[in-house]
Amino acid sequence: MPPREQHRVQCPILRARRLRRRIEFFQGTLNSTSEVHEARIFDTTLRDGEQSPRTSFSYEDKREIAAVLDDMGTHVIEAGFPVNSDAEFEAVRDIANSTSTTTCGLARVVEKDVEAALDSGVELVHVFVSTSDVQLEDSMHATREQAVERAVQSVERVKEAGVDCMFSPMDATRTDEAFLMEVVDAVSEAGTDWINIPDTCGVATPTRFRDMIAKVVDRTDADIDVHTHDDFGLAAANALSGFEAGAAQAQVSVNGIGERAGNAAYEEVVMALESLYDVDTGIDTTRITEISRIIEGKSDIPVPANKPVVGRNAFSHESGIHAAGVIENSDTFEPGVMTPEMVGASRELVLGKHTGQHSVRERLVEASYEPTDDEVREITRRVKEFGADDNRVTMEVLEEFAQDVGVDREVDEEEVRA
Repeated sequence: MPPREQHRVQCPILRARRLRRRIEFFQGTLNSTSEVHEARIFDTTLRDGEQSPRTSFSYEDKREIAAVLDDMGTHVIEAGFPVNSDAEFEAVRDIANSTSTTTCGLARVVEKDVEAALDSGVELVHVFVSTSDVQLEDSMHATREQAVERAVQSVERVKEAGVDCMFSPMDATRTDEAFLMEVVDAVSEAGTDWINIPDTCGVATPTRFRDMIAKVVDRTDADIDVHTHDDFGLAAANALSGFEAGAAQAQVSVNGIGERAGNAAYEEVVMALESLYDVDTGIDTTRITEISRIIEGKSDIPVPANKPVVGRNAFSHESGIHAAGVIENSDTFEPGVMTPEMVGASRELVLGKHTGQHSVRERLVEASYEPTDDEVREITRRVKEFGADDNRVTMEVLEEFAQDVGVDREVDEEEVRA
């Protein structure tokens, strides 16, 4: 059985696939969605995500997060670094035992690391070694030859134990290309199932990264995985370029948390694949907002309002022109191929300085008011003035304006009887 088919068998998607909305809006230069045919999601929130400065997940946190990621249909969950501590080992082992998806444990190319990962019971051991000269000389204090030797020994040990192996040449995007290919050849011959190409310091660009991944894909029979960092805001774009070049899987973290500026964001990569590339990832996207809020709370890293997919402004509208269009047809000023319902969120018409009459009328009607055109104009004027003074226009404020203006309100029969 080919390696990729083996991984499919190990990671069955148990839920029924929802009906997917057809893409209707791509025309001209955007009329093709055929660049990627299949894509797997490797979540590293519990490993690289937890390495965010000032972030630490408790044992209970890890179990809860892993359970949701598992229920969502995430293909691989990197549960942690088993050799790091007894508590980390126990958390990884318990996640491996309690989830139905593939669980991964990280290990340096060091015997004790590899043995700890194997002992934890994970289905996939992820071994890594630095390959860039700067990291070899000033971090590992090892030669290129030593790095290759340790890599091969670690891969062989994992395969000897009957466990799937992923190998990462750390800092691949700053590694001499000829040496990188030498490492790829060596671990491929040693039998690794996966080769992860990490942009460890976030210096890749989409075109360059795609070219690099294409070369690796052509070089090996192992499946290719990518790991991209967001130092220049390119992590999601680079991950998608990896898929376009033939990678089978991308490593992501919820809300993009991780070392320094973080990783490619789970929600961004999944929804781009689903909505822009028309790929059925098998992920239950309706729980994306839920898992985002869980990670926000447990990591204590706030989600910016303008964060794609999960930020509070992602499906919010204040501008009068935009709000009027969305009230008529939400596809006018939203992507259309991604709706709030698809990610478990809701649309909001925000009242403020830029609000138009359509939005004010809509919010009043929702609150059972029956305003005339003149009343809507007057309340809209008040809303704009109030918002211009940097005040937040809540529903309570809107209702005060409505009462001051004397807008009729439909009275609920239950209220009358009470």
